[in-house]
Amino acid sequence: MTHFAEIHRQTGLKQQHGRHWQGIDPEFAARLRAQNRFQTGLHIARYTAKTMREDMEAYDRDPAAYTQSLGCWHGFIGQQKMISIKKHFGSAKGRYLYLSGWMVAALRSEFGPLPDQSMHEKTSVPALIEELYTFLRQADARELGGLFRDLDKARAAGDEKAAAEAQQAIDNHQTHVVPIFADIDAGFGNAEATYLLAKKMIEAGACALQIENQVSDEKQCGHQDGKVTVPHEDFLQKIRAIRYAFLELGVPEGIIVARTDSLGAGLTKQIAFSREAGDLGDQYNSFLDCEEVNLEAVGNGEVLISREGRLLKPKRLPSNLYQFRPGTGEDRVVLDCITSLQNGADLLWIETEKPHVEQIAGMVDRIREVVPNAKLVYNNSPSFNWTLNFRQQVYDAWQAEGRDLSMYDRERLMSQHYDDSELAIEADEKIRTFQRDAAQRAGIFHHLITLPTYHTAALSTDNLAKRYFGEEAMLGYVKQVQREEIRQGIACVKHQNMAGSDIGDDHKEAFAGEAALKAGGEHNTMNQFAA
Repeated sequence: MTHFAEIHRQTGLKQQHGRHWQGIDPEFAARLRAQNRFQTGLHIARYTAKTMREDMEAYDRDPAAYTQSLGCWHGFIGQQKMISIKKHFGSAKGRYLYLSGWMVAALRSEFGPLPDQSMHEKTSVPALIEELYTFLRQADARELGGLFRDLDKARAAGDEKAAAEAQQAIDNHQTHVVPIFADIDAGFGNAEATYLLAKKMIEAGACALQIENQVSDEKQCGHQDGKVTVPHEDFLQKIRAIRYAFLELGVPEGIIVARTDSLGAGLTKQIAFSREAGDLGDQYNSFLDCEEVNLEAVGNGEVLISREGRLLKPKRLPSNLYQFRPGTGEDRVVLDCITSLQNGADLLWIETEKPHVEQIAGMVDRIREVVPNAKLVYNNSPSFNWTLNFRQQVYDAWQAEGRDLSMYDRERLMSQHYDDSELAIEADEKIRTFQRDAAQRAGIFHHLITLPTYHTAALSTDNLAKRYFGEEAMLGYVKQVQREEIRQGIACVKHQNMAGSDIGDDHKEAFAGEAALKAGGEHNTMNQFAA
């Protein structure tokens, strides 16, 4: 951060255009500038892109330096997450935000809750990016405001040591503004539409855009059936469009995350254009499920392709979609990833059906044979049943070792009956170390959970409703919420302060002096939470 004393020097407003500005305090003006460090979304995008690039280089040197994020569907949720991280760990380094298209569709669309099929308004995505950064900037202003009050208090008391400590905390303040991985789905249309939306997202502050290789108008959630991919050249057009958007807006370090859904997608909407055998279009078409035919057997309206002197008929569904051969998913993923990295993508996202380190590593090993520093963003998805998956992984490993499994039913391992068993304890340990292990073994630079705050909001609301509307009544709120907020030091227990009342008081005092009618006086009930 710019040293506060330097900001103060730069903002010395003793005279402007030959006129004295009476009543204007240069130090307060400097404080306002410090509290509003990031004045535009592009300023944020450039700063966070540099931050992420530094983190990517650190991961290349040491895979233990992986990064993490949680998906946030509201600015307040993102703000509270970053406040909590700074409170518990002292630093926000390596901790990002994730903006999930699923949560935008389900929670932020003017149409109401929608499935994750890109039916929500395009503008709702950049609007959420802007909202998240508005709340993060407000967290900076709030925290610095508290430090400025500490400085003023120390000065008034003549405590030079406390004043020096407060000044040092101000000068070394670490921002709550961190990188956001933002989901642009399949681009919401053609490459031009992708370019236009990418610009809006970058202007709102996004430094990293994630795009997937599904058909835009057939897009499905990565954990649902019916996914349809596009030929590589169609996808690369959108990657180029995003890169041009970053360059146009002066964010050359912007990050593109190329997501492949090919592992779970068995369909394509079109046959790729091919100029010659072995080119990228031909490689894509080689995965099509075809049968050899002769001209006499060709029916009306059927589509044929020629390969190696043979006439082939791709299997076409009544939906006019073409089918890939079963068992080709991993090969298609590897080709997708290599092609994306060779054409401008910075990071990969492989959407899998289960969280299995060796499955991911097997694909990454093949990708790294061509692109040695390939790195992944991985979705630690709530769509996975983590408990059952890892208990079954341990079961299978024990079975391969020849251990006695007579007390376990593999299909019922989710049962609470097994919670204290040796198998469940080992599975939980594997869940605990999954991110670390996958970062080391499978090239995962960034671990995220797409929808965690959606689920935590639902769970906490259910628990409060059960207690408050039940026999506990008001005690249900006091015991489970307010008392724990106070004891755990949750900042928003002082909700007026969190909403900016103290910042407003600072402004009132600067603007009106002794005439200021401030909210934070002795009769403010928030004072009950000082202890």
